[in-house]
Amino acid sequence: VQNIQSFVVLYNLNNQSFHLYILICSMMEQNSKSFAIPRCVPFLSHSHSSSICFITTFATLLVLVLLQIQVLTSSVSTGSLSWPFFDQALHRDESSIHTELGRARSMLRDSVTFLPLKDLRFAKEPTSGHTWFMSSMNDTFEGDETLHLHFPSEASKGRLLCLSARDTSDGTKNSYALAWPEALPHDATLFPGLTFVSDTYFDYGNLWHGTSAILPFVSWHQRKECAVPDRWVLFHWGELRTSMGAWVHNLTRAAIGEVRIEDLRGHGGAGPACFEKAVVFRHNEGAMKKQRRREVYDMMRCKARAYCGVTRAITDPKAIRMTLLLRLGSRSFKNESTVIRIFEKECAKVDGCVVKVAWGNNMTFCDQVKLMSETDILVSPHGCQLTNLFLMDKNSSVMEFYPKGWQELAGAGQYIYSWMANWAGMQHKGSWRDPQGEECPHTDKLACFLFYKDAQIGHDEARFADWAAKVLGEVKEVKSSEASSGSHHADLAGSSIPCPCDR
Repeated sequence: VQNIQSFVVLYNLNNQSFHLYILICSMMEQNSKSFAIPRCVPFLSHSHSSSICFITTFATLLVLVLLQIQVLTSSVSTGSLSWPFFDQALHRDESSIHTELGRARSMLRDSVTFLPLKDLRFAKEPTSGHTWFMSSMNDTFEGDETLHLHFPSEASKGRLLCLSARDTSDGTKNSYALAWPEALPHDATLFPGLTFVSDTYFDYGNLWHGTSAILPFVSWHQRKECAVPDRWVLFHWGELRTSMGAWVHNLTRAAIGEVRIEDLRGHGGAGPACFEKAVVFRHNEGAMKKQRRREVYDMMRCKARAYCGVTRAITDPKAIRMTLLLRLGSRSFKNESTVIRIFEKECAKVDGCVVKVAWGNNMTFCDQVKLMSETDILVSPHGCQLTNLFLMDKNSSVMEFYPKGWQELAGAGQYIYSWMANWAGMQHKGSWRDPQGEECPHTDKLACFLFYKDAQIGHDEARFADWAAKVLGEVKEVKSSEASSGSHHADLAGSSIPCPCDR
């Protein structure tokens, strides 16, 4: 503004100098007529009158230049000009600028467009590609991490994520938009800090589904200098959720920090919620590479043990600890007592082997963390309780059991704990599938799977005994080798090495 003011002053004074010069020349010409003196032509004529004209003009210009310098110096030092008409003109310009900015901001605010969180055009492939959640947005992929969205970012052109999404039963009624920080939607509430936004095809209650949903956030938290969110916003098919299952909630709290789940009601207003920073995962652990998954499982194991105060007890390095983690109801063993007896009998044949029997339904999160930290061989039916397997020491073993019908009808989902064992650094020792049971009365495959899905599991005493003996022998050999070489591995928890992101 000072430069503009100075320029205008200089321009006006130069004009005044020129006009004054013309006026003086005109006056000299009029006088020359009266006294018969030749026409005034400065710098070209050598007449006496021309000399007077030149000297007078030069002196006038010199005075004006000195005045210009004085005015410009004063304007720079004071930051403003004293001329009233200048101040008025400047204020009119500032007011006009503010008016135009206000109009532009209002136009940007009115142009914010909300789209459905759940896009039914992708109903046949809800978890692939863009997914039906925020379908207009492209994912960001960082090396071995899973796909995600980040706001504000270069991809969002600096805009923030805004949600109008309180419906808990229909994701198409919930919506999202992007808005400039200076032009948020009308009646919007700005939530400061970092927000974790999750959408899952499954749920946040089941141990496996919940762990799969939070795992990418744990990874992002670790990679981004242990950034802790101020809140979580949870969706299932674009429908708002306001809670996690107790086990999942505790694991999340142990791995990342305090879990505050937002209901998007703002501060009592009915308008949309906008977030200063937001990270969105909508593919669960998705495309995360195997090595990165293993690092994240290592961190979650360490943090869970530290959270629960589980320390490593000094035990015989050759000891083999077998745990039967059983279920009640669906996919439970028809004859639990017989199954327990089979494994106890085989364990008794191996020096240093002990058996523990537990039911996941009556154990707290920390009870399960402690039990898994004391388990070398996990024996369990297929089910969410097997998610605990990553809490064992690395290279521990897993034995899994299925009801009739799963192999033919369950699809890829039946292999999730085999995959998880591999990702977490465990040894999945195979599965036993019950060949006995009722025949499905339906012809439809889905109907038949639902018929078999929660059936109980029988047993085969000879097969179980042979399988248990084989796994016990393999584990004994590994334990003996580690003990003799002094290379028995030590997990982070219970050692002098801190967990990642310990503060």
